[in-house]
Amino acid sequence: MSNPTTDLSPTETEALTRRGLRLAQFTVGYNVIEGIVAVTAGLMAGLVSVVGFGIDSGIESIAAVLVALRLSARLRHGEADERKERVTLKLVAVTFFILAAYVTYEGIRSLLEGETPESSPVSVVVLVLSLIIMPILAAAKKKVGTALGDNLILADAAETRICVLLSVSTLAGLIIFALTGAAWVDPVAGFIIAAFALHEGKEAWEGELVEGGD
Repeated sequence: MSNPTTDLSPTETEALTRRGLRLAQFTVGYNVIEGIVAVTAGLMAGLVSVVGFGIDSGIESIAAVLVALRLSARLRHGEADERKERVTLKLVAVTFFILAAYVTYEGIRSLLEGETPESSPVSVVVLVLSLIIMPILAAAKKKVGTALGDNLILADAAETRICVLLSVSTLAGLIIFALTGAAWVDPVAGFIIAAFALHEGKEAWEGELVEGGD
């Protein structure tokens, strides 16, 4: 599934693979913390979109764990077990579908019941940090993946860029809500997250997170 660049020496390939592993490990650690903070802040403020963003961070962590396991196995033994990886991708896809269903349900319930969420400065800080860190992380992953010719790392970089888009849509929803007080903005932002989750889930189920390129 990987197509390492032929002009790289074994030492260079190993060094780049280790860097890819460190980037995946950082992604896991950061997204776990980000997810916990976002879900907690979102629940306290009644913000569906922020809760959805936090759950998505957890799912991104699962995808990064998959990448880390593959790269670790590659460093130790060469190639990992592709059959097990396909099963893992299916499980990742299911978590995306669950996220989409949850956010859609909560968004519809919020609209029907006329719930008014509270403002959440903590959520704003988390989203702004994501907008700063994630583009840098995505660029670093893309550089490593391109150098190695590794589609999995390139797909992981694409996943990280989608996280940036989610941050933009969620933050925009919070800002519009803060300025207008329109309660419907938050559920709509949640629906956007659901659409992204369905897209990612479909790609994971079809194996495009591994097979696909940038």
